[in-house]
Amino acid sequence: MAQPPILADLRKAGIISSQEVVAAIDLYLRDPAAGPYRFASGHRIDIAALVNATPAFGAVDRSGPQEKAFRTVLAAAVMAACPISTSSDQLPR
Repeated sequence: MAQPPILADLRKAGIISSQEVVAAIDLYLRDPAAGPYRFASGHRIDIAALVNATPAFGAVDRSGPQEKAFRTVLAAAVMAACPISTSSDQLPR
């Protein structure tokens, strides 16, 4: 069985745009409790769940001078994540 695509694969294929990735990250930074972000393709990603499941995020300051570093690390994690497809209500493996 083929591995599900990561967000970077979907971005490279033009299924998800760079602007959508930035919008998803911006939404999380404005409101971590906003819930999953839905891309125009129908894929969705829950950045808050990703952050909560990654212990390294607890060690990164999210405000002040470190905000840019946090955003960069967050973007890398988001691009490596497997978004949920609308064709399935289950998380991809």
